Amino acid sequence: MLISGFALGGTQSISDSDQNTLVIDSSPDMEIIAFSKKVVVRQSAKGVLVFGNDVEIHGRVEGDVAAVGGSVIQKDGSYIGGDVIVFGGKYAPESDKALRGENKQTIIYAAYEDEFQKYARDPFAIFSPSFTFAFLALRIVLLLFWFLISLGLTTIAPGAVSRAVARLKLSSTKVVAIGFFSFIGVNILLFAALNVLPNYMNAVFIGMALLTLTLAYVLGRVALHVTFGKLIQKYFLSERNRSESLAVLLGVTAWTILLSLPYIWIFALLALISAGIGLVLTARPSGAWKTR
Repeated sequence: MLISGFALGGTQSISDSDQNTLVIDSSPDMEIIAFSKKVVVRQSAKGVLVFGNDVEIHGRVEGDVAAVGGSVIQKDGSYIGGDVIVFGGKYAPESDKALRGENKQTIIYAAYEDEFQKYARDPFAIFSPSFTFAFLALRIVLLLFWFLISLGLTTIAPGAVSRAVARLKLSSTKVVAIGFFSFIGVNILLFAALNVLPNYMNAVFIGMALLTLTLAYVLGRVALHVTFGKLIQKYFLSERNRSESLAVLLGVTAWTILLSLPYIWIFALLALISAGIGLVLTARPSGAWKTR
């Protein structure tokens, strides 16, 4: 394996043509992983994964070729034996009949190309987002989105939301702790499943896990919106100026701000996920929880 210019084991012929380009001549048994460097495979490699730049295949790659924040360029006469996976870029074969392995897939997600490239080249930038006009506009859109979702859920299922809010008020530490450790456990199970189960079972298992986590996240986020909003109303607004819809708006605004702050947003997001999973796992009949 070679990681960003350093080789571990195997016989290889590798060189840096310049500071930003890694040239692979003959490395048939080596997996290439590069960060922020363009990779050019002139002769052979086992597989290639590049973050934040492009991959050019001139020779032969027996396995998968993937680029995150870059493109995969397959030159005429070259061969890719595995899948081609591109996030934030494009797959550009020079020939209409590019030489590929039989029944191999091409997976492309071309949206947010600039963002993928930025974070692939500087992963730590994701912890400290830039407060640009586009970023602020997106925050406003998300605020409105979650306000509508929260308001809709509290209207359609007021009992479920009220019980979730009651559980947070009565035992927030317990709920979040259960959710946090369950989240870690789910990730461990997913990792184990990927290495043990066949692909079709992995797809089902991962799909069910993602659906459950998404529903839990929505429930937890709405419950925290309401809980925070009511706390803000309690301490800053008089009784006559309080309302359910205002509480939701205040809670959504507070969490949108928390999720926009550099570094803090990581912990806020983890709290939302943990609270959601914890609320699902601690759900009880409606009469089992009573608010103070």
